Amino acid sequence: MEQAVLQLKNLQTTFQSGRREIPAVDGVSLHINKGEVVGIVGESGCGKSVTSLSIMRLIPSPPGKINSGEIVFKGEDLTKASPKRMKQVRGKEISMIFQEPMTSLNPLFTIGNQLVEAIRNHNKVSKKEAEKKAIDLVKLVGIPRAEELIHNYPHQLSGGMRQRIMIAMAMSCDPEVLIADEPTTALDVTIQAQILDLMKSLNQSKGTAILLITHDLGVVADICNRVIVMYAGQIVEEGTVRMILKDPKHPYTQGLIRSLPKLTEREQELYSIPGTVPQPGSIEVGCRFAERCEYAFDACFTENPPLFELEESRACRCLLYREEEESVS
Repeated sequence: MEQAVLQLKNLQTTFQSGRREIPAVDGVSLHINKGEVVGIVGESGCGKSVTSLSIMRLIPSPPGKINSGEIVFKGEDLTKASPKRMKQVRGKEISMIFQEPMTSLNPLFTIGNQLVEAIRNHNKVSKKEAEKKAIDLVKLVGIPRAEELIHNYPHQLSGGMRQRIMIAMAMSCDPEVLIADEPTTALDVTIQAQILDLMKSLNQSKGTAILLITHDLGVVADICNRVIVMYAGQIVEEGTVRMILKDPKHPYTQGLIRSLPKLTEREQELYSIPGTVPQPGSIEVGCRFAERCEYAFDACFTENPPLFELEESRACRCLLYREEEESVS
């Protein structure tokens, strides 16, 4: 925690629906240390992307807003930062790789124009110097013919190349924190491996802290140091990658891992967690996973479980571990 470059403290992000404020992110607290790779996993609708957009202060308002909590970046609470200050932070100090590069890149401008704009927005350099750095960045992310490619438009590039350009743009100002929102979605496995290798090399060479949002536990095992499991807007389990994958504590995490295909076993049908993620705000009392949980008992439907600290770097939001936390404390 002493090296934490980014901390979320009891963050709640809500969306207005009629007269109700629906919490999409509800009381999330986490930290990322310098040079660390932290993964956030969970099904669609669990609040992963809303968490990342909250950090960047990119929640559309209305209907969304950060209702309470803190986003502390190097001692500064970004929830209180002015729009001018956030423009300085975005891209330079905290960058983000968005989920779909085709919709994130502007189709009206060349790749070079977009890279140069990102560089010159945060650095006092000439256009010629920015163009040179743009070419160097394209080479850094492993794309050949960089001098020619910067004159191309996004639609002229493949999906993997566009994603690499997004990474180049995100890294153009050497940010301290990089948020990657499912950066390998819709890419073939070969390109996925190349993108992950690129992110690992950037993390190791520049010490960039990475917050990786994904639904792929294989990606988490390959690149992350710690993993956070989210469900229905809350963190339900947290620990090192080894802890989570070898000995998952929360029934939801156990279900996610059971649903992975195994090379050593022949099964007619893959396991899937019964039911679906509840709509945000639909469960006000009790554990939000109780209706889908095979271990649920009466208290699960009447008590809101806290996040129990089980051991160092390990926490679980499940009433099954209430006694274990008491014995540890």
